[in-house]
Amino acid sequence: MQKGARKDPQSYRERDYRWLQSHGDLVSSHVRVSETDLHILADRAVGEQAKECVLRYRVQIESYIARHPEFLTALSPLPADDLAPPIVREMLSAGEAADVGPMAAVAGVISEYVGRDLLATGVQEVIVENGGDIFLYRKKACTVAIFAGQSPLSYKVGVVVPADAMPTAVCTSSGTVGHSLSFGEADSVTVLASSTALADAVATRLGNEVGLARSGEAGIKRTLALVRQFAGIDGVVVICGELMGAVGKIELVRL
Repeated sequence: MQKGARKDPQSYRERDYRWLQSHGDLVSSHVRVSETDLHILADRAVGEQAKECVLRYRVQIESYIARHPEFLTALSPLPADDLAPPIVREMLSAGEAADVGPMAAVAGVISEYVGRDLLATGVQEVIVENGGDIFLYRKKACTVAIFAGQSPLSYKVGVVVPADAMPTAVCTSSGTVGHSLSFGEADSVTVLASSTALADAVATRLGNEVGLARSGEAGIKRTLALVRQFAGIDGVVVICGELMGAVGKIELVRL
């Protein structure tokens, strides 16, 4: 199978992959505040409520950055800070666990905090997606399609999340798609975990590994071999071109 030419990663900023999702019996809401861009599926419209959550958590993160500028730019873990807001402490913890800077967890942590706030106010089911980082709580099994840019496997493979595994995180990082900082060459690294902040940070960490080997196959093997270093990770799927590898509690299906 030949590899096609890759699009400019900037062409994916409009996130047209969202329109390929099946809404089923859920109501779609969109919330955009600066860099935060959420697509939310819930059993009722939650746009205004979710926007209030986003604003509250962004204020906490931005205020912390104003006092600690290194939080924004660090590419390696920063020390824990017991005086920081809970969302910031979780980002610091995820960065430490994954050996990356805390901002590697920002999209995932906002997804989870917004999702849990919505559940706490009576929402029965919710999916919060923020740039490929998903907090998922449904009362039935779900299949999450993997978007892997120009890989021929993009949208051809899905990860099944059983009902008894929820709430859960499904976070995807890429070295070839999007505008998040990555030093890897994977079309996608998808991580499943109970913590969305941790899954986001580990996806970034693993995504950086693929291009460090001499070939896609070697990069995938190198990446999957590292997964055992990270406690709290349920499973990982790596796609690089036409190649794919997986490890952990992963059920893959052809789409």
